Amino acid sequence: METEVPSLPVEVIRYILSFLSTSDRKEASLVNTAWYAASLDRRLQKNVIYNLQASSACLESIRDLGWRQSPSVALRNFDGVPISNTVIQSIMLHLAPNLENLSLRGSYISESSFVSLITSCYNLRGLDITGCNCLFMSGILLSKDKSKARMAEALVNLQELNLSNLSYLSDQTFNRLTECTPNLRKLSLASCHITFGFDPYRGMSVFNSTAVLSFSNILHFINGQAATLKALNLSRTTINNEAVWSIVQVAGLCLEELALQHCRDITDEAVSAICACQPGLTTLDLAGCSELTGKSVLAIVSSLQSLESLSLSRVRNITDSVLKELATIPTLQALDVSECYQVNGCDLIRGLASPKAGSKLLRLNFSCCTMVKDSCVFSMARVLGGRLRELDLTSCVYITDVSVCAIVYHLRGLTVLRLGWCKEITDWGLQGMIASNNDSESYSKGDDELELSRSFGNMGFFAPPKYLNEQPEVITESVIEASKEQERASLSSLTRLKELSLTACTKLTDTSIIKEIRFEELRTLSLSMVREITDESFISITTHCRSLERLSLSHCSRLTDQGLIGAASHLKKLTHLDISCCDKITSQMLEVLMNECKWLKSLDVSMCGGLTVADIEKLQLLHPTLTNVQARCLGGDDLPLTL
Repeated sequence: METEVPSLPVEVIRYILSFLSTSDRKEASLVNTAWYAASLDRRLQKNVIYNLQASSACLESIRDLGWRQSPSVALRNFDGVPISNTVIQSIMLHLAPNLENLSLRGSYISESSFVSLITSCYNLRGLDITGCNCLFMSGILLSKDKSKARMAEALVNLQELNLSNLSYLSDQTFNRLTECTPNLRKLSLASCHITFGFDPYRGMSVFNSTAVLSFSNILHFINGQAATLKALNLSRTTINNEAVWSIVQVAGLCLEELALQHCRDITDEAVSAICACQPGLTTLDLAGCSELTGKSVLAIVSSLQSLESLSLSRVRNITDSVLKELATIPTLQALDVSECYQVNGCDLIRGLASPKAGSKLLRLNFSCCTMVKDSCVFSMARVLGGRLRELDLTSCVYITDVSVCAIVYHLRGLTVLRLGWCKEITDWGLQGMIASNNDSESYSKGDDELELSRSFGNMGFFAPPKYLNEQPEVITESVIEASKEQERASLSSLTRLKELSLTACTKLTDTSIIKEIRFEELRTLSLSMVREITDESFISITTHCRSLERLSLSHCSRLTDQGLIGAASHLKKLTHLDISCCDKITSQMLEVLMNECKWLKSLDVSMCGGLTVADIEKLQLLHPTLTNVQARCLGGDDLPLTL
């Protein structure tokens, strides 16, 4: 006779669930009613966003989410058709009272539906209406006093408002909306058509234009909201130095986050003004501000001592020498210098290694920095050690197996590693070894830079020298044999990995993939354009990486139905799959895939010669939960639209 296992207290189950990822909590909630009840706790739903489509299949899901009291929802593909209105009515009935964050990004929702939906949500903290141009095209949104009063009552506690990419936003509609948000902390106007050089009011204090969104009106809003406003995003606008100066010196304004991506009219003078007037900034995004130079970096270092995240991506006048000073910012945790073609990383690493260094970087992005070489990566790995969590070396085309060996030996705490398009990486590197044909080769970056020999660990496992700046050691046979007895470090040593990209690492084969890609916590994996991998690799990956949610195998032409069918039973948590340009895939695989992968939402089968448009249409009909299918050029036909 079987004995019944005693139930754990709900509090204990909630505590256990708090340590699990979203997909794992989803699985755990199916254990029994007690675990399901515990999974409904609002604290566990805090960072979960539920995406809802305008389809009848979502109606049952909405009722279930009502029981969960889900605080964050994103509505996709909503327009004026009857089913959209039906779904909105269901959301108002079941979800609205508990909603804290709502996204309508890119929807074609009508003004009346928008007002009805928002006024039923009395606990909103965040609202995203990016690209909802149809709401503002007529200019009559909230023109009625009654509607505006109801909106003001609903949005009294709103803290985040995203108005990005709204072509028809005017001073009048902007004012109507922001007058309903007295406690706003975060505002985004990225990609909006703001007039900075022209004042339509000629100094007057009445801002009611129905044709333009003027900077003078925005500045008036910032002055009135200075006490609460903490984050501002004016990316991809034509903001200039004078406008930046006017904003940052507003009395009482203490910004914590500022984003000015691709604002190409601002110069070092604007950055100096930002640093002088807003020393409390913790996040600064200057990506794509092409006129900036090293002077901006020096201004940041001298004034922003509370900075935690800095993006200088695509600021191509930045040189490596000034980055060295960033190491003195004690709070700096994230640095993005991607696509800065003059950066090789050596001076930055020297700064981080100096006694004056105060920063403790957790995230570092060198993507597309083509001057980054093995010597930099080796030094960086040695200096940052186990504290680095995310590293992006995508398209650093000169790094080799030496860099991989350094990463897996020193950076054991990594959760994200991107090595896409690093085409010199081979099976040897993933297994922690250096190929024998590189015995005598050494890297030297000049008299004032670090030297690195590729001969250490030859034919054995990676064993770094004691000091980064010592002369390369001459490796003897005895040293080689001794290195084999040392602790072995290979890619599988990175046991905490949750995301791994090896896109276009074309020298990789089944040999290393089968042996090294074995990560229990891996969520995202890209092996696109690794053309040598076969069904054997795919089955091995899915067997040992049971937590995969996103998988990209585009252009892996040797994969067949047999491999995908054999792997499908292990992909229970998969939500996104890209198998485009895999010509040996047929409709038989799709049927098995959908039966096994119940959570699959996105599928890319573009240019799969073994599939037809009819196969995809049948798939959509039988599996309405598959909401995003990319299917171009199937079987010689062109299906131009996303199904």
